[in-house]
Amino acid sequence: MANPSVAKTPEPPYYIVTFSSHRTAGDHGYDNMGTEMERLAREQPGFLGLESVRGTDGFGITNSYWANEESIAAWKSDVRHLAAQRLGRERWYEDYQVRVGKIERQYGFERT
Repeated sequence: MANPSVAKTPEPPYYIVTFSSHRTAGDHGYDNMGTEMERLAREQPGFLGLESVRGTDGFGITNSYWANEESIAAWKSDVRHLAAQRLGRERWYEDYQVRVGKIERQYGFERT
């Protein structure tokens, strides 16, 4: 993923999709597809932001933020995203979990 910074999200409520995964060994086109999926996600109506990290052990978490559940459903069913999901199960992931939730409140800190 291109930028490992904290996503700038609007005031709640909005939605989060958390994707936790363990990668298989080797790239097998994963980095290119990840870059493409991030680009496509950012173009989707209702997309609010993205945060993604992966450790050297292959464990990673990607949080994507969405305006509403309809936006999440549309992204999940995007033809290009469906192809990436299929390849993920076939070659890139040992296992994964997707969790969807509604963000009710947020707070944070930023050094200025």
